[in-house]
Amino acid sequence: MDVVWKEVALEMAKEVERKITPMFGTPKAGESLGKNVSGDVTKYVDKVAEDIVLERLRPLGVNIVSEEVGFIDNGSDYTVIVDPIDGSYNFAAGIPIFAFSFAVFKGKEPVYGAIYEFMPKNFYEAIPGEGAFMNGKKIHVRKPERGKEALSFYTRGRCVGLIKKVKRVRVLGAIAVELVYLAKGALDGVLDIRNYVRPTDIAAGVLIAREAGAMVTDENGKELELSLSATEQTNIIAVNDMYLLKLILEELKNGP
Repeated sequence: MDVVWKEVALEMAKEVERKITPMFGTPKAGESLGKNVSGDVTKYVDKVAEDIVLERLRPLGVNIVSEEVGFIDNGSDYTVIVDPIDGSYNFAAGIPIFAFSFAVFKGKEPVYGAIYEFMPKNFYEAIPGEGAFMNGKKIHVRKPERGKEALSFYTRGRCVGLIKKVKRVRVLGAIAVELVYLAKGALDGVLDIRNYVRPTDIAAGVLIAREAGAMVTDENGKELELSLSATEQTNIIAVNDMYLLKLILEELKNGP
């Protein structure tokens, strides 16, 4: 399929940006339109952004996995997994941490991943086998410093002993952003063990983090397999080295 995916992703992200920016932090943005296929609330800004994406992808004839409408099967070899606004709660609340997330697969093999971080206007890419990039420059996970680990950590009472074994714990409310922060060396790990995240939330971020040298597993330490689904929920552990992965897995095994 002769498509320049970078152009498709960036054009869509910029168009979404133009449409939604005037709504940032307004009550209208967070207005509920009911529930989506995953059972989450669809906000007005989610619908506006997704309509743009669906209109842009329709002529390409690809399969589409999106948070609001689910799986659209067009009989293509290619599937696009997209979340037009990861962190829409942040957007509606006036918190400037949210992003456009876009991943392309041929069958089950990754072809391309991109995340556009709206407020800093940073554009991250994963090119399988070639690496991860921010604004065209190669990025890589940082070298770990023992005792100085900074994690983004989503939990519902599990593995809380981990908090005492790392230096910092942050929750930014947009896992796509957190995964690219891991990829560029701003975080040492990202984990969500609520059995909550979906492929639409993490597909592009996982591709970028892996190309940047991160290890990405499930809660058992097995390499995380991305499902082409809008509804499947999973746990994710993404870290910059084996020491941290073993520490997390040990806490998961022995802790509450």
